[in-house]
Amino acid sequence: MTHGALLTLNAGSSSIKFALFADAAAPAAQAELCGQIEGLDEAPGGTATAARLSVHDAAGRPLADQELPHTPSHASALQRLLDWLDAHLEGRSIRAVGHRVVHGGTQFAAPAVVSAPTFSALRELIPLAPLHQPHNLAGIEAMLAFLPGVPQVACFDTAFHRTQPELAQRFALPRALLDAGVRRYGFHGLSYEYIAEVLPQHLPAEVARGRVLVAHLGNGASMCALQDRRSIASTMGFTALDGLVMGTRCGTIDPGVLLYLLEQRGMSATAISHLLYHQSGLLGVSGISADMHTLLASSEPLAAEAVELFCYRAAREAGSLIAALGGLDALIFTGGIGEHAAPVREKICARLGWLGLELDSAAHAATAVPTPARVISTTASRIAVAVIPTNEEWMIARHTAHLIEHTTIG
Repeated sequence: MTHGALLTLNAGSSSIKFALFADAAAPAAQAELCGQIEGLDEAPGGTATAARLSVHDAAGRPLADQELPHTPSHASALQRLLDWLDAHLEGRSIRAVGHRVVHGGTQFAAPAVVSAPTFSALRELIPLAPLHQPHNLAGIEAMLAFLPGVPQVACFDTAFHRTQPELAQRFALPRALLDAGVRRYGFHGLSYEYIAEVLPQHLPAEVARGRVLVAHLGNGASMCALQDRRSIASTMGFTALDGLVMGTRCGTIDPGVLLYLLEQRGMSATAISHLLYHQSGLLGVSGISADMHTLLASSEPLAAEAVELFCYRAAREAGSLIAALGGLDALIFTGGIGEHAAPVREKICARLGWLGLELDSAAHAATAVPTPARVISTTASRIAVAVIPTNEEWMIARHTAHLIEHTTIG
């Protein structure tokens, strides 16, 4: 096996999350360290502010918490990260970098080593994920420059959903648009892939292979229907706007609303995009916050309304995926809200009580840091319900390790 550490990156608009793995081959291997750089600002004319680097080890002990002055860009922030890692690695090298890339389109149904043609193809997908793809690619571009000769591997949030039946990927639009790439892609695939991987560790084998609904609930939220641990349907479609109510995104909306905003309210496409991505969801309904923890702690009626709408829409979307599955054997909660917001889980499960779903109040209410994976349904429940913390970083590291060890590079 090649020596050296594996670095994973999830580059967003204002932050970069990272993890370092000594060995990603072991099942659900633990990162030796992980952290993030927050406070990036690449907006034109943006004021350079101090970013902050925070790092902790596998046990949660802090290794670094420091300001990185004058690091407004992804490139400068990543250079600072590499400088810090160089001191920490104690002579080891980084043998590969795995990147979360939100959109792989129809071309990429599996992780890929980034070459010049690959990078060019990924740039062409920016219009399909304008809030995520440019920043994902900024991380790749910086690492190609800083670590020449070190393999860069793109791992796609859409790839896991390419197992869906053709009907599940279609819109009722002319075939020419489908052929042009207008289809349901689905997202959060790395999270769902991890859950599918570890299901047999937490549920009986026949249940893990059966009809499973996974709710990845966070600032970005979606659900995925698994059959035999493969994706057969999801709530997100062409973009990461579709489906559930999210932190600042609206979820499913009547296309006629968009025509009304264009034709009757005189809104531009840019203004509508900003409305749908940044001013809607929990923030838009509550007028207070996009953060579920803040809303649950608030006594404001609009905060309660936002929470109720989030849960109502989640239960409705769950119903559609249960129909696609032809029934349900297990419901899994993951993501920041799914793992930590017990009142949200309870409200969603109450709306699905007609399935014979019954929560174990003690297991459901249990809290710990980190969140333990656990079954939260009673033994009498007809549906198994579990909380399983996701681990997208390990999925990226495992894909990266496998690819560089089984691919001739360069």
